[in-house]
Amino acid sequence: MQLPADLGAAAGGNGGLDAKEALRLVGLEAYADYFPAQLSGGMRARVALARALAQSGDILLLDEPFAALDALVRERFNEELRHLHEKTGRTTVLVTHSIREAALLADRVAVLRGGQLVEVLDTRGAGRVSAYTDGIEARLRDLLGAGDSTRLQVAPRRRPSASALLPLLALLLAGIAWQVAAVRLAQPFLLPAPAAVWAKLTGNAPTLFASLWVTARTALLGTLLGGLGGLLLGYPIAKSRALERFLSPFIVASQSTPIVVLAPLLVSWLGFGSLPAVLVSALSALYPVLVSTLIGVREVDHAYHELFHSLRATPWQRLTRLELPGALPVMLGGLRLAASLALIGAVVWEFTDPNQKGLGFRVQEAGIYQDKAGQFAAIALLIVFGVLLYGAVTALERWAARRRGQ
Repeated sequence: MQLPADLGAAAGGNGGLDAKEALRLVGLEAYADYFPAQLSGGMRARVALARALAQSGDILLLDEPFAALDALVRERFNEELRHLHEKTGRTTVLVTHSIREAALLADRVAVLRGGQLVEVLDTRGAGRVSAYTDGIEARLRDLLGAGDSTRLQVAPRRRPSASALLPLLALLLAGIAWQVAAVRLAQPFLLPAPAAVWAKLTGNAPTLFASLWVTARTALLGTLLGGLGGLLLGYPIAKSRALERFLSPFIVASQSTPIVVLAPLLVSWLGFGSLPAVLVSALSALYPVLVSTLIGVREVDHAYHELFHSLRATPWQRLTRLELPGALPVMLGGLRLAASLALIGAVVWEFTDPNQKGLGFRVQEAGIYQDKAGQFAAIALLIVFGVLLYGAVTALERWAARRRGQ
């Protein structure tokens, strides 16, 4: 690209160039009406340079402005930048990883390594274009050393910490305390020993695990439906303050009403069975996902929204590539709580519906027959399933964090 003959007049003094003149300088005057999505990477780099030239000030700051350009265009821009500097006299600070570019353009080169200033070289016209063995370029190569970017460096594995055993230690101490309390109390109808609970668990394993499946199926379906409902409600509420204010009385009322109060109404409307059980579980899981979706979508940085707007992204692209991925960590945190509440909702319904013979029903049944060991066995299975469900959502949350590089 040849410099316009009136470059000196256009860029005279230390003021910025006119926007059209800056675009003409970088060869993009014909693309002034284009959006960023319509430009190639090299053209966007030229726009960035034109934007810098259009700014008024005594110092021009350039952070690797030619990194996205091909070799021939980069060399041409190097020459034009040097001529521009000669014409305007504006102090220019250029950051580059190219030794040859630094040697060619700079009057003074500051060499940095590890964030520390190693040396400042005064070139003053001594830069060479193709010298490897002598001159400024060779000196810079000596200072910086050989590159090792092709060598894969694997972070050392962390050694297991003793703190990882603390949960097991807590369970062991709790078991010992339980055994001591049961022996001292000597009332198996109030507090059975761990051995008696284990015997009941193994002796009634088929019945208890069949009941576990009933409870687990209800809780998982409730988590799925409640999570989906929370997402479908939370997203439009997050996008509209008016909709949030309109629905807020119903949302607050739904959370202020204990779910057990709705059980008699659901029995009269839907009868007994799996459908109202899943509905109660889903209603229990709805609110945490709704709130986490609302908060997560609103916490997406506004600068990213502006970027997507400049790229002319469709609403679907904005939803799937910005808002939902940005809100995912907060949403998974809400899902963790929702899964636990869905399990509680499933058990609450089993206390109401004798046809749902889940673990909640087994706890109630054992209580009627004064079978404390049976109650404890059913409760232990509930606790184990709740921990596994919580751990599964936590693992999903960590996986999503690793995919995001956090």
